[in-house]
Amino acid sequence: MTTNEFNPRQNKPVIVVSDVDEARLSGLAATVANRMPDLSDDLLTELERARVIPHHSMPEKVVRMGSTLEYAADDNQRRQVTLVYPGDADIAQGKISILTPIGTALIGLSEGQSIDWAARDGRRHRLTVITVSNVVEATT
Repeated sequence: MTTNEFNPRQNKPVIVVSDVDEARLSGLAATVANRMPDLSDDLLTELERARVIPHHSMPEKVVRMGSTLEYAADDNQRRQVTLVYPGDADIAQGKISILTPIGTALIGLSEGQSIDWAARDGRRHRLTVITVSNVVEATT
């Protein structure tokens, strides 16, 4: 798979998600479906289009839960963030929740991939992942 490969059905880049993240995030989306239906639906849509692979087979440079990454936004600014679960989110520390439009857009992307996403105010943005750093964690 090249970094520019797109899912032709949805004109979005091909993404890879571990089986562990897919199970946890599907459960999270179901839990928040009544309170945040749009965010839940967006997350489920991303998970449905992802190629799910075993946790131990995840490529090192793919954004997953807990990844710290640098991305360039369409305003040409670079930002470093860590993708976290909602309870760990802290924008002042650069920890962004998976249950935000940008968090959902980032999951499964590889270094060099770009994606268009809609902010909560409806404006369209484009971001490109520059670097991904992952800490190995236990799966249980």
